[in-house]
Amino acid sequence: MIELLSANTPNGKKISIMLEEIGYDYKVTKVDLNKGDQFKSDFKKISPFSKIPVIIDHENDQNVFESGAILIYLAEKSGKFYNDKERLKINQWLMAQMGYIGPMLGQHHQFHYYNPGKSKFGEDRYFKIAKRIYQELDESLATNEFLSGNNYSIADIATFPWIARHEWHDIGLSKFKNLTRWYNEISNRDAVIRGFSFMNKNEFPPKA
Repeated sequence: MIELLSANTPNGKKISIMLEEIGYDYKVTKVDLNKGDQFKSDFKKISPFSKIPVIIDHENDQNVFESGAILIYLAEKSGKFYNDKERLKINQWLMAQMGYIGPMLGQHHQFHYYNPGKSKFGEDRYFKIAKRIYQELDESLATNEFLSGNNYSIADIATFPWIARHEWHDIGLSKFKNLTRWYNEISNRDAVIRGFSFMNKNEFPPKA
């Protein structure tokens, strides 16, 4: 049994989607970020930076923090979405999500969605970066079905929940035909639909 300690965020959704894709039994333990659950001592023992998500693999008595590391752990454990032939490309796209796509879109959320009007510089800067990310993903997907090639992988699972907030970004996902094709294909997967709603059964990936 995998225990997923998480909140309803893009990083949290990465792991619930992965668990649904590999068909593992899991239970969700909610970490209430608004109440500061992530800073409690018991949680910090398994997540030293007070970040969600974290998994506890009760079968192996193993804790894993950081969503990218969790995806790799589950991919290696299940033997799915992380094949040897494409592993180098998968790792590059996964690290791009972890170090660039997620953090930059996260900043765009902060300035454009949560705190509009507080910093024109911040809003303009991260809007431009977010738009560039859409363009870069679209260009790559013009020649590949998925991010690391022609096979669905943990790189796609990691990136999808961030693009699923496209309504927050106000960039216009439908303007990017290759990214839209990729988004629609993933959002229609049964496991993605189930994983997306891991904390709210009425929540579905927004339409492109």
